Amino acid sequence: MRRPRPSRVRPALAWLGLVMVALAAVAAATAKAPPHAAESRNPDWPCVQAQVPEISLAAVWAGPPLDDAATRWENDGRIRDLVERLSARRVPLEEAQKLAADFLSASGAAREDNAMLLFAGVFDKLNRLRSEVMRGIERYTRRQREFAERIRENVIRLHALQDAPNSPQKDVDELSEQVQWDTRIFEDRRRTINYVCEVPITIERRVFALGRTIQEALE
Repeated sequence: MRRPRPSRVRPALAWLGLVMVALAAVAAATAKAPPHAAESRNPDWPCVQAQVPEISLAAVWAGPPLDDAATRWENDGRIRDLVERLSARRVPLEEAQKLAADFLSASGAAREDNAMLLFAGVFDKLNRLRSEVMRGIERYTRRQREFAERIRENVIRLHALQDAPNSPQKDVDELSEQVQWDTRIFEDRRRTINYVCEVPITIERRVFALGRTIQEALE
């Protein structure tokens, strides 16, 4: 991607102000947490919602106890394949619910056992996927913090170059362009974090909806 040439070199202090605003935005996003989560707040967690490491089984399943279904579901090829389809985000939720309902309605006497195996698989798969997404968000936040610090350091260097006598204009122009470009990238990334933070919520809703569908098939 070709970097656009700046129309003019902006004063370093103006760029420093922009970068400090960006840094403040990262700090503010990190600090947002419900009061009950204040004591255990993870500094790498930028989302408004509290960071809950795992989905509670009791919150999404009110059917029969899963017992050993949590370990047996992977041994059944049909269940394993269906869990993969139901868990895939590319499969619309409504379609996933219909697939689950149709499978269980055709299960006959094995319906209850299949229902427990199916939900155990969905719960395990989506819980692990959600954890992976959350770890990715934490890595993203750490990279953003490091990136912001690099921009800040470059702005300080730029300020020093502009204040120094006989600094080569070429060096000033190049560093100014780098700061402008990096700041633009940082801001673009920062704007995406709200969308990224929705992914764990979407996964939770999928687990809950599929759990309800499977329980209804049992009834």
